[in-house]
Formats: sequence, structure tokens, C-alpha cells
Amino acid sequence: MPDERVLVIIPTYNERDNLPRVVPKTLESHPGVEILIVDDNSPDGTGLLAAGMARDDPRIHALHQGGKGGLGKAYIQGFKWGLARDYDLFFEMDADLSHPPEKISEMVRAARKHPVVLGSRYVGRRVNVVNWPITRLIVSVFGSFYARVITRLPVADATGGFNCWRREVLEAVELDRIESNGYAFQIELKLRAWRKGFKPLEIPFTFTERETGDSKMSKRIVLEAVWRVWKLRLMDLFGRL
Repeated sequence: MPDERVLVIIPTYNERDNLPRVVPKTLESHPGVEILIVDDNSPDGTGLLAAGMARDDPRIHALHQGGKGGLGKAYIQGFKWGLARDYDLFFEMDADLSHPPEKISEMVRAARKHPVVLGSRYVGRRVNVVNWPITRLIVSVFGSFYARVITRLPVADATGGFNCWRREVLEAVELDRIESNGYAFQIELKLRAWRKGFKPLEIPFTFTERETGDSKMSKRIVLEAVWRVWKLRLMDLFGRL
């Protein structure tokens, strides 16, 4: 499928310094790539910058959430926008270059045979993370293990956010039924896709900690993931996914 339309969705909150770095690299990554920036009402002017970039380049698009909606709502808004405009492949990618844009072409090629392609920090019993403090690494590795054990999701990196979905997957998972909004959103989306029969392929990549701006990780996001996976497990047991 050489002419697939690829939409890279980049949610932003206070990423004004990172957008000029990540957008050109992403556009250069693959000929069919377009970018949708979904800004979460950033007070630093990220949304205004995104709107200006969209005016200057037809491959860049911008959406603005009313209020601070969160990661999951930003992605669902982006998915719906792209589905309505007939894109074929949908990427989730962070704005801070922790997810390498140069991996996009490899993932696009893989997606021609696999409907779900996950960038993985932990596939192959390796930890591919650069510049993380040990406490953050332990939380991440344990979080993926915890989610995998409870939900039975057969992936090494359950919480990872560098993912590629074919449109038929997003059409099948019933986006309006997704309840998680923080990093648990990544677990729920993967679990719903797997339960719909879409087998994931994991591709290793090296995650590099951001150089600019603040991490969006918080205790509230971690706690949501801790209890949400149990709810997902119960929903799965009762056939409600």
C-alpha cells in the first residue's frame, strides 16, 4: 500500500519550545506523513504556534481542546478528526522527541502487514531508555509489568505511547467507550484492540528523556493507572470491552 495517508497525532501542553524541533523531523520521516497537533489549552502559547504552523504548511493541522482535557481525550479527538478525513494510518507520538521520528518509516512498512504496531522500550528483555533517573525507570518498567500481569495483555511495553494503528482498528475499538485519560489510556486502547482480534507487533526503539520542558507524569496519573487496570480486567472478564 504505497500511497497510504499517514497522520501523526501530537498532543501538546506547554510544548512551545519543542514544536519547532519535532515538526520538521516528523515531516521528513516519511513522504506520506501529515501532522495533527492537538493542544490542551497551553498557557505558554503552544496552541497559537501550532495554528501558525498549520497556516504555513498544508501538511500540518491544529486542533484546540476547550480547557485541559488530558492525554486520552486529545488522542480520541485526533483519531476522530483523522477518521473523518480518510487517513489510513494513525500514529501517537510525544512532542518532546522522546519518540524518534526516524522510526516512523519502519513502523509504516510494518503496518502494511500488521494492523497494530507498537514502539517498545522493553521488547526483547532489554531496557532502551536514555537519561531517565532510576526511580522513573523503575516506575515505568514495573507499571508495564503490572498492567501486563493484571490485564493479560501480551505486550512488553503496555504503557508506551509511540504507536501506529490502522484505521480499521480505531473503527473497531469504539473510541467513545474508552474511559481512561492519562497513561492508562495507552493500556486501555491496546487491550481493546487486542480483544477485537488485532494482534500487536512490537518494534524496539530507544526512548530519550526530553531536553526541554517539563514531564507530564504526576502522582494522579500513576494512581489512575494503578486502579484502572483492575477495572479493565473486570470489564474484560465480563465481556464488556
